[in-house]
Amino acid sequence: MEKLSNPQVTIELIKRHGFVFQKRYGQNFLIDERVLEKIVQAADITKQDCVLEIGPGIGTMTQYLAEQAGQVIAVEIDPKLIPILEESLREYENVTIRNDDILKIDINQLVSEQNQGKPIKVVANLPYYITTPIIMELFEQHVPLESVTVMVQKEVADRMQAGPGTKDYGALSLAVQYYARPYLVANVPQNCFIPRPNVGSAVVRLTRYTQPPVQVKNEEKMFRLIRASFRQRRKTLINGIGNAADLPYTKEETARALERMGLSASIRGEALTLTDFARLSDELEIAHPE
Repeated sequence: MEKLSNPQVTIELIKRHGFVFQKRYGQNFLIDERVLEKIVQAADITKQDCVLEIGPGIGTMTQYLAEQAGQVIAVEIDPKLIPILEESLREYENVTIRNDDILKIDINQLVSEQNQGKPIKVVANLPYYITTPIIMELFEQHVPLESVTVMVQKEVADRMQAGPGTKDYGALSLAVQYYARPYLVANVPQNCFIPRPNVGSAVVRLTRYTQPPVQVKNEEKMFRLIRASFRQRRKTLINGIGNAADLPYTKEETARALERMGLSASIRGEALTLTDFARLSDELEIAHPE
């Protein structure tokens, strides 16, 4: 069939199947050929690659991926989209369609079964309400992957790249930059989608590090510290950590750790770098091992 990057083809396909957009799934289908080509190019897809596409929708980007990749695994949560995907992708023998919630499946097992455990590339036009949980699931579960190339809300893209002391800097910035190198591929206007979203979008490529840029004794504990530090941005780091129910550290212990690092007891989380958080986590680990 003709490519779905042609808006008329997309509209006809949706009407033919009587499809109704589901607000709860955050469905906005990309219909701009130039943006689709940019995404596939940025993801650096080759015939040697196994691509996991999260949220293929009606298969618009899947068509482009299938032409470049060795195989594509398309995981779609909405069962009403499966008949549409089966039609739009029927010419592509290298595509596997799964009706599932990406947050409820064992992605490591999926990679093991479909790609013999070798690293995959993830490409997605993510529903904005669930962008962060999906990205963090991929990283925190240590899924073998080379890169994640995603369409996200422009605000989220800014947060992924933000540095200390900026308004966009936070827990997501630190998490992404611990696991991967973020690169802004393109800003995408609202008229590139059906229906038009209410916010601007951006394509970001996250290239996975083979080794994190900082070393820390307890990765999971460091991220608990980070989340606590940004939960109440206006509070000092000491108060944020001291008020966190999932952390055992007293304000005095945190103050002593900061003093050993040469940092003020009145410092806020937004002033600390990833290296600082790794050091703080190690200092507190020594002072208060769990």
